[in-house]
Parts: sequence; structure tokens; C-alpha cells
Amino acid sequence: MNRKEFLQKSAKLGLGSTALLVLNQVNGEARGQANQTDQLAVVQREKEFIQNWLADLLDSMDAVLDEETKVKIIEGCGRGCFRRFKFKQDLAKEGAGDVDKLIQALKKNFEVWREGNQVHIRYGVESKGCYCPAARYRSAKPNDPHCHCTKATHQTIWETALGRPFKVDILETVRRGGKTCHFLVHLT
Repeated sequence: MNRKEFLQKSAKLGLGSTALLVLNQVNGEARGQANQTDQLAVVQREKEFIQNWLADLLDSMDAVLDEETKVKIIEGCGRGCFRRFKFKQDLAKEGAGDVDKLIQALKKNFEVWREGNQVHIRYGVESKGCYCPAARYRSAKPNDPHCHCTKATHQTIWETALGRPFKVDILETVRRGGKTCHFLVHLT
């Protein structure tokens, strides 16, 4: 093979290799997009499964359990929510040992005011909806037990910050037909 033939074959081989690399990259990107679409579909199916499973669980609880037991279970979820989310733990740390410090910490996220031996925690005058992702996709109902979850989260913040038990009442919630969520903490 002479030099000219060698250079021509090398150039063809180089162009061919480059073309294969480019085509492979394009095909890889298409596969990546297809994989993303497939992954999104899997995540969507899993989300729907979890939503349906949660709805079945709560419907079963309504059918089988007395109110007191349901409330205890849901409140356990609220305490778990406190343990799971650092920002909730941070509120308790910022208010550690002092009611007024805790009120100030809570004001970063909520509308909070004190009336004597009671503290109001409200999610604004009007809320756009329930903030809990576990409840957001379920139909609301009067006296919705899910609201005990949020009540218990607030109760846990207070008890962790101040090291003693607190009673918290649900005054109003969006899930129960209200304009906002409003809780009342009893200091004594």
C-alpha cells in the first residue's frame, strides 16, 4: 500500500470512527431521555400506589378503630415528622428553655401570638390548602383525623423546647373546612 492509499484509508477510518462516536452519543442521549421517561413513569406509579395504600390504611382505621386509638396513631406520625425534619427540631432548639424565645422562633414560619396562658399558632389568616404531602392528595372531611398529626408536631416542638408536657387544641384546619390551620397551646 502506498502512502496516498494509506492516508485515504486512515481518513475514512477516522471519519467512520468519529461518525460512530457521534451516533453512539446521540443514541445514548436518546436512551438517557427514554430512561428518564421510564423512571418518571415508575415514580408516578409508585406515588399513586403509596397514595392509594395510605387511603386504604386510613379508611381501614376509620372502619375498625375507635377515635382515641386513631388519634394516638396519627399523633405518633406527627412526632415522627418532628424527628424527621431538622427545621422543626431547630425551632425547638432556638426556643429551648424560654417561651418567648420559642414564640419568636415559631414566628419565622407561622403567625404566632400570646394571650395570657395560651399561645395561638396560625398558618396565616387564610391558607391555600393543606401543607402536608401525605394528606394533600386525599379528600378532606369534617373532623379529619389527619389534623392530629400537625397538632402533635406542634406539641412535640413545645415539649422538646421546654422539657414538659403541653396540651394543644385544634381550633380550625383547612382539611376540616376552615380557611386556615389554627392551633392553641396551653401554657398551664
